[in-house]
Amino acid sequence: VQLQASGGGLVQPGGSPRLSCETSGMIFKFNAMGWYRQAPGKQRELVAGATSDIKTVYADSVKGRFTVSRDSAENTVYLQMNNLKPEDSAVYYCNAGRILGGNYFPGSSWGQGTLVTVSS
Repeated sequence: VQLQASGGGLVQPGGSPRLSCETSGMIFKFNAMGWYRQAPGKQRELVAGATSDIKTVYADSVKGRFTVSRDSAENTVYLQMNNLKPEDSAVYYCNAGRILGGNYFPGSSWGQGTLVTVSS
């Protein structure tokens, strides 16, 4: 599975960028796509995930602000981020995995990540 994330950059607090992740390869082996993020000095953490029939999971810190969506025809997953805060600054990675029992389980394939910096 190949994953290519894009859409990051410098964003002002309160901004609303959208990240995209294009996928290719044996994506059908996974029932979900997800977004993770990693800030400097911190562990990588789940942000959001969605199955092909749009079951979603979100980190508590982004609920109500971020929306994950998928375009199955284009094998693309999106992360709409609204009302960004400085603490959302991180490298954002997409992942192909599984959602089971309301939890996201990441697969072993990761894209190169896209940096989001929230600053005025």
